[in-house]
Amino acid sequence: MLAAPQQRGRPVAGGRLTQQERQQIALGLADDLAYAEIARRLDRPTSTITREVDRNGGPTAYRADVAHRATERRARRSRPTTPQGRRDEGHGRDDEALREYEETFTTLLMSQGLPRMTARVLTSLFTAEAGSLTAAELVRHLEVSPASVSKAVTFLEEQGLIRRERDARRRERYFVDEDVWYQSTIASAHGIAQVARTARQGVTVLGRDSPAAARLENIARFSDFISESMLRAAEQVRDVLHTKPETTGRQ
Repeated sequence: MLAAPQQRGRPVAGGRLTQQERQQIALGLADDLAYAEIARRLDRPTSTITREVDRNGGPTAYRADVAHRATERRARRSRPTTPQGRRDEGHGRDDEALREYEETFTTLLMSQGLPRMTARVLTSLFTAEAGSLTAAELVRHLEVSPASVSKAVTFLEEQGLIRRERDARRRERYFVDEDVWYQSTIASAHGIAQVARTARQGVTVLGRDSPAAARLENIARFSDFISESMLRAAEQVRDVLHTKPETTGRQ
């Protein structure tokens, strides 16, 4: 349980959260406490707790150690590390806000099962203006080794999330396509369909009249429904997004 503070005064607006406070936030979320109650017990403003949780994966994905490391990294960055081609001045990007957003998106992808470096690379490609970066640009932006980038892009390419091409200067450039989320959804749907097929194999092995077989048949039916719904929805949404609205002339 989240322990209440021994002494209470006015909520402390300033000062970074400590690692212990972040652990208390995680415990409070696990206990399904409201942000206001967690803030009261830590003697912090509710806005501090809300901002902390939202920028670090949300209430279901918040991890105290991950959030603390992310804050330390942001504090260590004394100057922007914007590789060539990363920022379009015409869009007025705030570098610090962008780095914080990238950390939030990275944490979200990690909660979905991606390794941290892989999630960082994918986030960098999502937020790049052109939707592409070279290996050298990724190394500079993420401040990691070329080997780390190479391992991450290989994994992403194998999953069909990115593709690579050589540009005019013969450099390998990595791209995320506009259809990347569609492709990922289709792959997930096929994976769920495989669960259905495997569950039905168990029905035959265990005998249809057994309780275990009935359980597996329910899993198969549920997985079939989810897979078919995902495939149908993905195709419908893709068609809508790729349909350009008709333009009509003025009368």
